Amino acid sequence: MPLSQLPYWRLSGFYFFYFACLGILVPYWSLYLKWEGFSPSQIGELTAILMGSRIIAPNIWGWIADHYDRRMRIVRLASFATIIVFSAIFIEQSYLAVAIILMLFSFFWNASLPQVEVTTLQHLGEDSHYYSKVRLWGSIGFITIVVILGNLLEHFEPDIVPTALFFSIIGIWLFSLTVPESAKTAHHQTTSLRTLLKRPSVIAFLLVCLLMQASHGPYYTFYTIYLEQYDYSSSLIGQLWALGVLAEVAIFLVMHRWLPKFGLRNVFMASLLLTTLRWLLIALFPQNLTVLILAQLLHAASYGSFHASAIAWVHRHFTGPTQGRGQALYSSASFGAGGVIGSLFSGYMWDSPGAIWTFLIASMFSFLGFVLAYRWLKESDRIQAGE
Repeated sequence: MPLSQLPYWRLSGFYFFYFACLGILVPYWSLYLKWEGFSPSQIGELTAILMGSRIIAPNIWGWIADHYDRRMRIVRLASFATIIVFSAIFIEQSYLAVAIILMLFSFFWNASLPQVEVTTLQHLGEDSHYYSKVRLWGSIGFITIVVILGNLLEHFEPDIVPTALFFSIIGIWLFSLTVPESAKTAHHQTTSLRTLLKRPSVIAFLLVCLLMQASHGPYYTFYTIYLEQYDYSSSLIGQLWALGVLAEVAIFLVMHRWLPKFGLRNVFMASLLLTTLRWLLIALFPQNLTVLILAQLLHAASYGSFHASAIAWVHRHFTGPTQGRGQALYSSASFGAGGVIGSLFSGYMWDSPGAIWTFLIASMFSFLGFVLAYRWLKESDRIQAGE
């Protein structure tokens, strides 16, 4: 489908508010939990709960969507349920209550993205390499809320964080009401999901995604707290978060040309190596703002180019009736299982052996992912222009 015929702004609006939620959860949720009096290990556990349902939830919703082919109806219902569940955070903030709320919130919230990814790619059809031009609005949403909330936290207590998240969830639901279902597309591929999951390259891909996301654990859970320890202001921390996502936006703008030119495998592996460098820089030079700026620019690789190439890889290998579950498996392995491992290990290691060692271990995770990708992702995945 030509971009002029795509429901571009409706899809972009959904991505904007979905990743605005992420722009609240990732930099500021741990700060809110710390303000509520939770310990580092409890913050790690609560973040792991938030990630944990992503192991199961996307696969449940993906199975339903693939069987009933009503993806946006599922997204609308799940988004509305997310609003209802999260509203309970304004009533009770005990550890048990927050744990239950986050578990249910994550279960419904994580129903949305994999199915919208499939819907977007189906709308694009043969122009799937233009996915990043739609997805970049998610990054813009992330930047917008990170900067605004970072400045607000200079003047208000962190209890404004749940309120900002609540209104972002409402935005997700409202835009989900406007996105049309995509037309069914004909596919000649008949490989079953079970057969796909027996392929070494598919197993390796999912494991690499798990390791990559696990390496992000210290960053997503404690980066704001880490910088606060070195006396960076809330507004500067917010600007550093925004800079990282701005670099991600820049990559999304060129990715539709880079993937055909360099190929999926090369972009994928380069992203893993640059991510390893990023965690090393953050671990070893936390007091050097120039180095931290360079490390944030590497978010273009650790999330931008990695995610774009991973989505393209899934779209190529999981076709026909396995599309929804393919995207769900990617979400489950990376943001689910990888997120849980990253949150837990960073939470338990943050006080001892300490923040520096936590980021060094994160660099080992991403480098191991590179080794696995180099060894097992051997097939040619060069995308042709127009594919």
